[in-house]
Amino acid sequence: MRIPGPLLAAVSVLSAWLAAPAVASPAVSYVNTLIQQRADPHAVKHTDGWYYFTATVPEFDRIVLRRAQTIQALQDAAETTIWRRKSSGVGSGQVWAPELHFIDGRWYIYVALGVAKQWRIRAFVLEGTGSSNPLAASWAEKGLIKTNWDTFSLDASTFVANGTRYLVWAQQEPSRSDENSSIMIAPLQNPWTIRGPAVAISRPTLAWERIGYKVNQGPYVLQRNGRIFLTYSASATDYNYCMGLLTATAGSDLTDPASWRKSPSPVFASNAYTNQWGPGHNSFTVSEDGLSDVMVYHDRGYRDIKGDPLNDPNRRTRVQKLYWKADGTPDFGVPVPEGNTPVRLRAAAESGQYVRYYTGGGNPSGTPALADTQFRIASPGLGGGGTVSLESTSNPGMFLRRVEGAGAQFERSSALNSAAAKASASFNLVPGMADGQVVSFEASDAKGQYLGLEASGRLAVAPVGEDAQGQTRFFLE
Repeated sequence: MRIPGPLLAAVSVLSAWLAAPAVASPAVSYVNTLIQQRADPHAVKHTDGWYYFTATVPEFDRIVLRRAQTIQALQDAAETTIWRRKSSGVGSGQVWAPELHFIDGRWYIYVALGVAKQWRIRAFVLEGTGSSNPLAASWAEKGLIKTNWDTFSLDASTFVANGTRYLVWAQQEPSRSDENSSIMIAPLQNPWTIRGPAVAISRPTLAWERIGYKVNQGPYVLQRNGRIFLTYSASATDYNYCMGLLTATAGSDLTDPASWRKSPSPVFASNAYTNQWGPGHNSFTVSEDGLSDVMVYHDRGYRDIKGDPLNDPNRRTRVQKLYWKADGTPDFGVPVPEGNTPVRLRAAAESGQYVRYYTGGGNPSGTPALADTQFRIASPGLGGGGTVSLESTSNPGMFLRRVEGAGAQFERSSALNSAAAKASASFNLVPGMADGQVVSFEASDAKGQYLGLEASGRLAVAPVGEDAQGQTRFFLE
């Protein structure tokens, strides 16, 4: 279910908060899973305001496109097949991981194509002309991308930095035949021709990149805050699949491997609590208002797979907000649970903090992980009617409830088995008591008592005095 309209109206863009610094931006409202049986998803918001989407289909036999005016509407948008597998030669085998890019007034699709009955997969380019809508364009084959070597290559993507357009892709290096693929980069002469020799900027050298297969693949670039961030996927395409991150400084020589720093651990991985497995092969787009970065990726809703994971058709497209740390680096969090995308609740008080999940009494301590500060706003709430409930993202099934004595705690939904208990975990969502740009949460079973966040980080539900109103008003991020 989607976040109710009044909630969305309460969102505001504000400065970073002080007690636990982070960069703020409005909440987003999507419902996962976005599209079933679509892997390696690529979504882009074009200058015409439409979102365009493509992905791998489980039959590996065609390239499909769809478009919509919102991200959520991609779910039900009509799908157009713009290219089909050939009967022989290049393109008669696998059709993997298409990406759609608009370059110099024309559309281009980068896709990995195979040859029937061979393990011969290479990066290929299509050009679309004749229409600003790629679903109606005329598509012509520009051919294979010729690289340093005639070896296994796939997952080509492109970006512009410092006035130069680059191609990044995954390829097996002949000198490293025991590894499946490295991340390569080269400047482009035109959208289908690299200029100069390619160089490897990341190889599967870490333990978490070498489970099942020794893989770095699916590169995608996001540029923010004076840096270039390149995500990639690693290991086998089962529950071990995960995302890594390379970072370079804007203005550096991107063809120098020394310009790139690799994060030592995965930045996005399977999560047993949220029941999301093997997340990876992502792209980035922006929210409808352009104020939040949105990550598009695939995963599965179960851990164990029978047989070859590539033959399992149930990788599906999901979306969630990408957050940013105070140091200007991305915070991916965890693959969020099914249903509404979660939000963060930041107290409007000057010493503002985020509502966070914690157990036990007293005050929480330490710096919380992003997922501990994210909550799904369930509507209707456990108490029904017009109420809402707050469910933890890091511990799905745990709901915030009011307890006697001005306290608040998290309780598993299975323990909230009476009408009174459900009411104690439900709130009336009301406009902020002193500012219409924020919201407050009034206990549904105790009129006049509001959820509050003290400077210590402790949660309370109690009547509110004038001097404490800032602790009971929340910006949604």
